[in-house]
Amino acid sequence: MSWSLDSDRPIFIQIIEHMESDIVSGALPPGSKVPSVRELAADAAVNPNTMQRALSEMERRGLMHSERTSGRFVTDDESVISTLKKNIASAGVESFISSMRRLGLDRDEVLTMIRENY
Repeated sequence: MSWSLDSDRPIFIQIIEHMESDIVSGALPPGSKVPSVRELAADAAVNPNTMQRALSEMERRGLMHSERTSGRFVTDDESVISTLKKNIASAGVESFISSMRRLGLDRDEVLTMIRENY
């Protein structure tokens, strides 16, 4: 995994966003084993406690689950992953629309630009 974390926002939130992206993109497929906290923390160059906090939050959200002696796994519930993907996409669209409005573009102009560039 390639991590690019910045100090402008809480690191554990950025870890969650990064891993959510990996889940919806398929880089972490449903049911796949997640590397250990120590491995992920070393890879991301963060404190293991920070990584543990992020993974615990992902478990709380139903995106992962722990098996006592086997480690953590990505949920295999496709509806949870689908909902996550829709939520991420909706947030991106809302942000994009807000940016276009600040530029003074109307709906038709934005749609034309999307068609031309998609």
